[in-house]
Amino acid sequence: MDKPKKRHWKTILHEIIYEADTPAGKLFDIVLLITILASIVLVMLESVNSIDKQFHDFLNTSEWVITILFTIEYIARILTVRKPLKYIFSFYGIIDLLSTVPKYISLLVGGVHALAALRALRLLRVFRILKLARYLGASNTLVNALKTSRAKIAVFLFAVLIVAIILGTIMYLVEGEENGFTNIPKSVYWCIVTLTTVGFGDIAPQTPLGQFIASLVMILGYGIIAVPTGIVSAEYTNQNKSQKEKEPKTKPEDEISSVRLNSQCCVNCLSEKHKDDAQFCYKCGHNLH
Repeated sequence: MDKPKKRHWKTILHEIIYEADTPAGKLFDIVLLITILASIVLVMLESVNSIDKQFHDFLNTSEWVITILFTIEYIARILTVRKPLKYIFSFYGIIDLLSTVPKYISLLVGGVHALAALRALRLLRVFRILKLARYLGASNTLVNALKTSRAKIAVFLFAVLIVAIILGTIMYLVEGEENGFTNIPKSVYWCIVTLTTVGFGDIAPQTPLGQFIASLVMILGYGIIAVPTGIVSAEYTNQNKSQKEKEPKTKPEDEISSVRLNSQCCVNCLSEKHKDDAQFCYKCGHNLH
């Protein structure tokens, strides 16, 4: 009887890091998610002077521990793929690097608080973890809905920009410099702030006609906010409907199994979204198993 072939440690590590099908992969994603959230909390606490003065040593040590863990994970991701540069220059690869290096840079350039913003980029890594099996179908549908509706949204935003420029110019003529509308760009800024119902209050119309126009802009703003939501919602509904029409009728357990296997990641080119029974990568042809 032939002994089962012993798998290489890189293959095992790749499944744990890049895929969420196995118990070890799920555990890795959960631990990584907790670590990311903990690091974000630390970044926020460090920005509060009173807390930083009292717990500086604890916060600094904790941040170093998390940074070292992220460094090990980053190196492991590079080691477990056949084309390291493919990962290094990918979107998530750049995010991983930018969210790890700030602590090391602080050793050379002390007291650079602006680097905290780079450390906050770690939160973007949550999107990678949310590629877990149960979220794959819903996330793909939402992405497709956004892609399909991008032309409509672009036209809508262009129309809103035109309206803002016209109304901003009118307010500049009506209110004038004495009421804070010193130039057309500033008036357009006021119009955008009012249209979006933000209302900072740094500029406000003083004349009756200006206040009447401002009231119309506010009412228009409520209608404008609802339009992009309606466009995306309609496309999302269409995507769901067409997806259900295309999919063959299967048992619930078969659907779950199919979704679980869709998180497979090619070790060669890092492509995802493979079919449940795929043996080879659809992009580069590399063996998935």
